[in-house]
Amino acid sequence: MAEDGASGPRTLAIDIGGSGLKIMALGPSGEPLNDRSRCKTPKPATPGAVLAELERMVVGQPEFDRVAAGFPGVLAQGVTLTAANLHPGWIGFDLGAELEAMTGKPARVANDADVQGLAVIQGSGVEFVLTLGTGLGSALYVDTRLVPNLEIAHHVFKDNQTYEECLGKPALRRLGKAAWNRCLVEAVDQLEKAFNYGRLYIGGGNSSKVKKKKLPGNVKIVSNVAGLLGCIRLWDADVAPTV
Repeated sequence: MAEDGASGPRTLAIDIGGSGLKIMALGPSGEPLNDRSRCKTPKPATPGAVLAELERMVVGQPEFDRVAAGFPGVLAQGVTLTAANLHPGWIGFDLGAELEAMTGKPARVANDADVQGLAVIQGSGVEFVLTLGTGLGSALYVDTRLVPNLEIAHHVFKDNQTYEECLGKPALRRLGKAAWNRCLVEAVDQLEKAFNYGRLYIGGGNSSKVKKKKLPGNVKIVSNVAGLLGCIRLWDADVAPTV
């Protein structure tokens, strides 16, 4: 946690996940101003239930000037178009507008894997991100530029199952860590051949279960906090058109 000694806007960063809700305030340069707050995602995870929990979590946060949030689904102009691991009520929900109404501050939102990648990419060449959590997230960048809403999760991977069905949290529980890691190695091999990326970053809550030694040298495991730290990039001019 850092002291905010610089002038500029403070950002309230929010990470909405299928299992947990996370929140943190960031200083003008993206430095954390407080410890991350986390609570379980309500069940059922309706928009109303999630927003009520987020509103409770905002209380006690440092002062902020704007909001940025990652959401596990496809978004367009602040509206959530898919929500595979939440509630169907999210489909067509204007999350950006609701966050602005809740906080009284301007808000920007994007896919959660897109946000996580913005915190970790090096910014040159083709870079790919996988997030392993309740489901599976993915993001693609070319020379820093984000290709928004890349949903690899729901494409068929093997045995007529999707990447998410093979690598999400239910699959980890069903297969066990060893078999799940073997499946991940296969997925990484296939994705590298498909996208020819230079670097792959693996994050998310289940990235701690990954056996790094089984993966190629161009794979890096990153902290799940990146899902919050990347939020500040949604306010950058080169990223804004994608949210």
